[in-house]
Amino acid sequence: MSDIRIALYQPDIPGNTGTILRLAACLGFKVDIIEPAGFVLSDKNLRRAGMDYLASVAMTRHVNWEQFEAWRRGEGRRLVLASTRAAVSYVTFGFRPDDILLFGRESAGVPEAVHEGADARLLIPMVAGQRSINVAMSAAMMAGEALRQTAGFAAL
Repeated sequence: MSDIRIALYQPDIPGNTGTILRLAACLGFKVDIIEPAGFVLSDKNLRRAGMDYLASVAMTRHVNWEQFEAWRRGEGRRLVLASTRAAVSYVTFGFRPDDILLFGRESAGVPEAVHEGADARLLIPMVAGQRSINVAMSAAMMAGEALRQTAGFAAL
């Protein structure tokens, strides 16, 4: 059974966060929010995109990167970062059932120290000249591939 988690580094946009929480609820993922967020993390701010799915998702809030990293290292989990600066495509990467898929801020990604601290950095290939795919769409694409590879869909 898959125990893949989605982590959001200081998310900026409540609608994207709500959409990712809804995705996680439907696929059985747990979500880690690494604060501070660019908005107040409240049901009101997340409700429009997350709808009534918010009650079904297990979400853990970490007050900062350092707390998240201490928890992750204690759990012995691999951190897989989605990055436009990566060289490895997410479809050629070998996911594991206990990976944490990390997605950066919509406005700025992640700081260099976080980028370098990831165990793997993955790219979603795009047409030349395009900057990035919406973070919620990126999370869905990578989560789907990770579930496919780890037979997580069979458990749903």
